[in-house]
Amino acid sequence: MEKQTRAANAKKTTNTRRTAPAAKPTEPLRALKPVVIIIGADKGGVGKTTIARALMNHLIERNVPVRAFDTEAPRGTLHRFHPDITEVVDITDVSDQMRILDTLDDTNARVTIIDIRAGQLDQTLQTLEDIGFLEYARNGDAALGLIHVLGPSVASLDEIADIAPRANGIEYIAARNFINESDFFEWDEKTYHHYFDQVDKSAEIDIPKLNEMAYEQVDLANSSFGDFVANRTADGRDAQFSFTLRGYVRKWVRDIDTELERIGLVKTLTSA
Repeated sequence: MEKQTRAANAKKTTNTRRTAPAAKPTEPLRALKPVVIIIGADKGGVGKTTIARALMNHLIERNVPVRAFDTEAPRGTLHRFHPDITEVVDITDVSDQMRILDTLDDTNARVTIIDIRAGQLDQTLQTLEDIGFLEYARNGDAALGLIHVLGPSVASLDEIADIAPRANGIEYIAARNFINESDFFEWDEKTYHHYFDQVDKSAEIDIPKLNEMAYEQVDLANSSFGDFVANRTADGRDAQFSFTLRGYVRKWVRDIDTELERIGLVKTLTSA
């Protein structure tokens, strides 16, 4: 009898014991959107690679992982100054297009910069439209910005009209580059509305002129702007660059940083 009582109590205790609720499945972390910034112009000699170098310096100084593709195949220009994080590609070649776009979700870089060869901007945008990447970005699956480098003539504004249909839905930046001391036309209100109202997300930045001797010394050193200012060579060794010229470059870099922060391009794209 006593054994039966103990067995009954044990069964009762077992039946009344609460079962812990099942753990909720952990939701996967939302992957960051790939960020792509295209820099280009259909006119040559307007300084698009200089702007690409300045943008890369802006990102590196803010600890934003970045990689770049230099479409000046086969030698490349941007690659000279950032060889460790830049690949030279032929943007018209399908396999090289795959090297850029098919790796966006796999790269450790937060931002991918594509420096488009002169004369290939319109063609490149058409290709991106044809294969669906522009629509992919418009749908919010990637963050895409276009920095369109303009020359001093009104003819450069006509490029905007050509590009506008494909630039809608992405971040479009018109960049006036004064690196060659260009005598830019005045963008009065009428001219502005005529061209820029054709793009729904547009902004302007001015790239100031850098002292010619300072620019030449950075070029000869094959150094990034950041390395030159920090007085180190491209391979990280201490250098003997001019204090004065480094001062000119430092001021120029700060002015560009101010412009980029004013329009909030990087913040807008990386927070999308």
